[in-house]
Amino acid sequence: MRGHLNPSLAVARELQRRGHRVTVFHMPDLASSVRAEQVDFVTIGANDHPLGSLSQSLADLGRLSGFAALRFTVRAIAKTTEMICRDAPQAVRDARVDMLLVDQTEPAGGSVAEHLGIPFVTLCNALALNREPDVPPPFSPWNYRESMWARMRNRLGYAVSDRILAPVRGVLADYRRRWKLAAHKGSEDSYSRLAQISQQPREFDFPRKFLPSCFHYVGPLRSPERRTVEFPWERLDGRPLIYSSLGTLQNQKTNLYQCFVEACADLDVQLVIAGRSPESLGPLPENVIAAAYAPQLELLEKASLTLTHGGLNTVLDSLSCGVPMVLVPLTYEQPAIAMRVARIGAGEILPLSRVSPHGLGTEIKRITADDAYSVNARVLAASIRTAGGVVRAVDIIENLEIQPKFPY
Repeated sequence: MRGHLNPSLAVARELQRRGHRVTVFHMPDLASSVRAEQVDFVTIGANDHPLGSLSQSLADLGRLSGFAALRFTVRAIAKTTEMICRDAPQAVRDARVDMLLVDQTEPAGGSVAEHLGIPFVTLCNALALNREPDVPPPFSPWNYRESMWARMRNRLGYAVSDRILAPVRGVLADYRRRWKLAAHKGSEDSYSRLAQISQQPREFDFPRKFLPSCFHYVGPLRSPERRTVEFPWERLDGRPLIYSSLGTLQNQKTNLYQCFVEACADLDVQLVIAGRSPESLGPLPENVIAAAYAPQLELLEKASLTLTHGGLNTVLDSLSCGVPMVLVPLTYEQPAIAMRVARIGAGEILPLSRVSPHGLGTEIKRITADDAYSVNARVLAASIRTAGGVVRAVDIIENLEIQPKFPY
């Protein structure tokens, strides 16, 4: 959830800096995080998403992996889609909104905008979901291939994806019928025709041939202002720093963190574990620092390697700092993100089924000893610096020159 919220909030703050009024519409559990960024928040879905329900859902999700996690997530998305379609239209009317910014993974937002007759922009905070025959589905671990068999494989993968997401599509189709809107023929119909803004740099995506002219690669959506996060900087002693993170959805994988610890135990390095308190992991060796909250970018600027599940934000932050990775994909689009990292030569994939302290330690030593990984990561860092980021994203939004349509 934070991985999708934070990029959107970066855009919101840049819009506010330029004099625009921005409001976030979502369930009660997000209110404190949004208001902490001085962005307005309007609660929807309080009846079926009461305060505390999101943290419980994330805790349940954190214990799952693979297709079990995917099924759990699809049910949650269907419930959220129902909430947005039911409650957002009136909330948006009351807030006198002129344009919606919609996360690509929440297709209901575009339909709400269409129902209200206002424009919307798609923010691709995850891997771009736009389909092409040669591009594998974003929930697959497949590499890019330009061949007939690969296109057939991809077509089957997209069909499976459609079947898995059928509950979400069903909820949305029901509301579009009620609103007398044309039925969606495919997922592409839910994306904006004005602007689709992706926080991937172009070089991190597979080759694309059919993206619409309104699609823009702008690189990571980050606020230039960094929040102060306490961290025991005095414990860093100059040894090579390895940064590890499993994000906010998968950070309950204690066994995997313990594997990271054991892999680094006999190496002349320091390991930082982000997202877990020291007490939650038990006794730790002297070369391991655990922090429930860690300043990710500041630490990555000092790091030699990242150990991660392959969440997009951790991967993009690592690449922004020119840091190579060892990736242990767990679920969602993480295998696809890991495949892109391996394809550009900025890291290696270690499947969860093959993870062991010895194997992980071997990968750490191999990657840190081979300068090619760091060189390739720095190439991506250079492309990210020129992509434009949140400033370019807001330039694109402002240049649409949309005329206010309220009342509607």
